[in-house]
Amino acid sequence: MSAPSSASEAFTPLAGLRVLSLALNLPGPAALMRCRAMGATCTKLEPPSGDPMGHYNRAAYAALHEGVSIEVADLKTEAGQQHLHRLLEATDVLLTSFRPSALSKLGLDWDELHARHPKLSQVAIVGAPGDRAEEPGHDLTYLAECGLVTGTELPPTLYADMGGALLASEAVLKAALHKTSSPASGICLEVALNAAADWLALPRTWGLTTPSGAVGGAHAGYRVYPCADGRVAVAALEPHFAARLCEAAGAASKNMASAETHEAIARWIATRTRSELEAMARERDVPLLTLAD
Repeated sequence: MSAPSSASEAFTPLAGLRVLSLALNLPGPAALMRCRAMGATCTKLEPPSGDPMGHYNRAAYAALHEGVSIEVADLKTEAGQQHLHRLLEATDVLLTSFRPSALSKLGLDWDELHARHPKLSQVAIVGAPGDRAEEPGHDLTYLAECGLVTGTELPPTLYADMGGALLASEAVLKAALHKTSSPASGICLEVALNAAADWLALPRTWGLTTPSGAVGGAHAGYRVYPCADGRVAVAALEPHFAARLCEAAGAASKNMASAETHEAIARWIATRTRSELEAMARERDVPLLTLAD
């Protein structure tokens, strides 16, 4: 029996698919990165000024575009339009992230695109769906809209952008499936970043990650605690893990929602170093990860 392959080696459902992207900044390039990982042949057409990401974070730009063929054209010129449509003749899926009005100005609204390249499919990333697609917005506003901005601190990552990129790569997969069953006619699929944020927010809307939720702070075994020389992320959610944590901490009560249990575990962890907590976790098989301050 052969050894299991890694996901990147085994999962290449887009092998042979040709994707052309006009999308700049993060969601589009991240979607293109996923498509490339799934075996697609990826080309990106950038304006003469380049992708803004290449100017403000060159390392991120390089990671996002590894293995992607980069070409340059000014789509506001006749020469640029000719270059684009030559590329589209050899493209299966076009990835965009413009507002619908901008696509129309470039002659790339779906009706016109489909008439000129009937076999081509399009995945259009927008901020919000339907009539809201013209509204300005960014990752932060989409997260705020769905309740994922709970204070004044910025979220630690760009959840809507990266979630939207995954939805866009799913849409490319759908376009690839469509191509196998209906090769003569492409489809247009819209992906909204606020829909990605809504999807990621579902655990909060269900009450799981609110302060009274089991994984929002109410369960004493699922919290981040300060320790003697840093912090520890404890994930002793299941009863057997929680019982082992309580035993280690000497907590009299094993009611993980009680203030008494919270206080007992917090006091005990506060006096332990990261190495001591890691040793306890290995000995008792408790899921946790220590962190520096």
